Amino acid sequence: MKMKGAQIVIETLIEQGVTDVFGYPGGQVLDIYDALYTSSDRISHHLTAHEQGAAHAADGYSRATGKVGVCFATSGPGATNLVTGIATAMLDSVPMVAITGNVAQSMIGRDSFQEIDITGITLPITKHNYFIHDVNKLADKIREAFRIAKSGRPGPVLIDIPKDIQTAIGEFEPKPVAEPFPLPEPDPARIAKAVELINARKKIFIHIGGGVIGSKTYGLVTELADKVDAVIGCSLMGLSAIPTEHPRFLGMQGMHGHYASSMASSKADLIIAVGTRFSDRATGNKQKFAKNSDIIHIDLDFAEINKNITANIGISGNIETTLKAILAGVEKAEHPEWISDVNALREREKSVIPSVPQLDPYFVIDAINKTVDADTVIATDVGQHQMWAAQFVNFRKPRKMISSGGLGTMGFGMGAAIGAAVGSGNKTVLITGDGSFGMNLNELCTAVASGVPLTIVIMDNGVLGMVRQWQTLFYNMHYSSTTLGKRVDYVKLAEAFGAKGVLTDTLDGFKSAFSEAYNSGGVTVIDCLIDKDEFVLPMLPPGGAIDDMITRKGE
Repeated sequence: MKMKGAQIVIETLIEQGVTDVFGYPGGQVLDIYDALYTSSDRISHHLTAHEQGAAHAADGYSRATGKVGVCFATSGPGATNLVTGIATAMLDSVPMVAITGNVAQSMIGRDSFQEIDITGITLPITKHNYFIHDVNKLADKIREAFRIAKSGRPGPVLIDIPKDIQTAIGEFEPKPVAEPFPLPEPDPARIAKAVELINARKKIFIHIGGGVIGSKTYGLVTELADKVDAVIGCSLMGLSAIPTEHPRFLGMQGMHGHYASSMASSKADLIIAVGTRFSDRATGNKQKFAKNSDIIHIDLDFAEINKNITANIGISGNIETTLKAILAGVEKAEHPEWISDVNALREREKSVIPSVPQLDPYFVIDAINKTVDADTVIATDVGQHQMWAAQFVNFRKPRKMISSGGLGTMGFGMGAAIGAAVGSGNKTVLITGDGSFGMNLNELCTAVASGVPLTIVIMDNGVLGMVRQWQTLFYNMHYSSTTLGKRVDYVKLAEAFGAKGVLTDTLDGFKSAFSEAYNSGGVTVIDCLIDKDEFVLPMLPPGGAIDDMITRKGE
């Protein structure tokens, strides 16, 4: 059938199963928004306050659902405002399709008003991108973009559509949902070697990352741990894959990881890494990482094998097939001495947990844990609050931790929380800091307008807490530009946006405020006043190894 290019865009999105898009209109996408208007009974548009918020919302939507997130922006500054959100998705392997408008092809290269080479700008931070030249190829390019975004190691794809392509008449014929490319199968010989190595080891640590969530292999990981009597740790991106209270799960490891998890990884004689890239934040000093351990690295992406850490056995390909084959080959084992050693590490970890209830991060998050249900999504911004959430939130189901890992994007949280709430349909909690929240607090109006059930907890210490912590430990307390000095009344701010605001400086006050906010189903901002000198501990110093871990102030 014949239709305008802009209509083809919307029809193809609907064909691909898209129900929600996030964006901000402008001159070079007016035709797309007009087509969106006439199809609003079949696809919902969520108007954000800024294009960066739209990109983060599409990202959060994808992380919470596993679907491809979609965002729109106009040309020029609209397109460039997506860049940070696209890069965030790229670094964390999040499937996303960003659709931008551009000036007509006859105006390209003439420095036209709001013309920008967005495909050139985003080439390093996308899996692929397209500049559409032919309206008759538009639908197939969109389908291809979705296929690429969700195939193999997922990631963002950008489609730039000139104005004349949007208004041109082209042919559209519906097609099925684009399926991902088949996954490469692992090498049986490498699996056999891995099985042999696992059977020969007694102190096994399984380190998982976001690839376990993407491949839905969390059940296979726990089954393997049970069979070979291993314990499990994770990277930041692996959080929520395994329930926090699972008896074999030790939590996040690395720079600000759990003491027991990080120490167990250093004491193991075999690390089985699954769906993780051995980020520097997870390993510390790479030359000293796992120096007494063999490593089996299992990852879908061949490029990750031996990139950061050299593995004794690297297995690339389908993670599910790999784990099933290893499970079939390994022997049932019990290693009581290893489990006893790990339990001793757990007890040591408990000794540094605060014992006197007060308004500090541990007890704030403990109150959150005791209030929320298992389906609640927890989003974070980036900073100390992010690490406290990673350490203390009790996750019970996968895809409940929404956080920027690889890029570490301050300001990510508001947009991502909105997208996650829209996608999951569940109550959502954003744990943020006054520094991060200030970067994109304009999205409060989006949350209110969208009617999402969102509770925002600001860990308000008046400083850039993580940077200040580094300045305290490593820069002779030179607090250069980390004291914010912003006298913001967050209660009035929330009310100005149409949300509810609460200020609390006591633990009992926080518990009451959070319970009421969470159960209200609306948007509430809780300004939670904490000490500016609260630290995130444990911590690996710059260039440090696990043995250099700081567990208490003054060490």
